[in-house]
Amino acid sequence: MTNLKVGEKAPDFTGVNQDGKEVSLKDFRGKKLILYFYPKAMTAGCTKETVNLAENYELLKSKGFEVLGVSPDPMERQKKFHDKYNVPFDLIADEDKKIVKLYGVWGKKKMYGREYEGVHRTTFIIDENGNIENIIRKVKTGDHVAQILSLYENK
Repeated sequence: MTNLKVGEKAPDFTGVNQDGKEVSLKDFRGKKLILYFYPKAMTAGCTKETVNLAENYELLKSKGFEVLGVSPDPMERQKKFHDKYNVPFDLIADEDKKIVKLYGVWGKKKMYGREYEGVHRTTFIIDENGNIENIIRKVKTGDHVAQILSLYENK
């Protein structure tokens, strides 16, 4: 699990999106960014999470958020996922796992008694100045937007 903490500077990165274009953290300076890491495109939980964010993208934008997804999938798989679900934001293909490791979300996992390496589903909310404002470690895939927005109620 990540060692990053709220209040710290978010690690800078550049990755390639579903269309082969470079996307960097610095592209979001001056905006609040929902940076979410998911294990694998086109799987049930990752689809629920991404669709929830995509369907509520205009609401999130109206509240000052941008969204960026990252997984270790190849660009072609990200493109297929992006297009199939009409995702209105970029998905980074982090095949070399540089970004997932930089954010500390790559590590040992256990499923059905089997241990393996993979992405720990985690969301970082990065403020306009590039600092980590919130970290969500227990993501509710089908209701992630409500989970995110609840952090900002009464603020």
